[in-house]
Amino acid sequence: MAKAGSLAAVVVLSGCVITLFLRRELFGTGPATIALQIGAFVLMIWARLTFGVRSFHATANATRGGLVTTGPYRYIRHPIYAAVLLFVWAGVIAHPVVVAALIAIVITGVSIVRMLLEERELVQMYPEYRDYSARTMRVIPRVV
Repeated sequence: MAKAGSLAAVVVLSGCVITLFLRRELFGTGPATIALQIGAFVLMIWARLTFGVRSFHATANATRGGLVTTGPYRYIRHPIYAAVLLFVWAGVIAHPVVVAALIAIVITGVSIVRMLLEERELVQMYPEYRDYSARTMRVIPRVV
């Protein structure tokens, strides 16, 4: 059930991002929103390089190979989702229309579902995940 829900979430997430792109509401238009999206892109690359190729999966998947707590994972548990959310919300700030905001809300909700599903598996696979999650925030350092 968790795998199916996670896969459905990634399909919805992908569809939402594609919709924002097709509506021309995904990318920043001014210096601030473009800077936020560049920051999101850098965070995504940093997280991918830190985690390695084992992070490419469509469903929530607590991968083998040990718990990663270095790089951006030292500060936040889900830097890839944080990067996606930052990128999308910067686009919405640049294009403040109701449809874009609603799509971003759906993306946020779907991302939360995937994070929770992944965390449930991580706790089972890596008992030390509980301690790690107690000292790091889920998405925004010192906030969430």
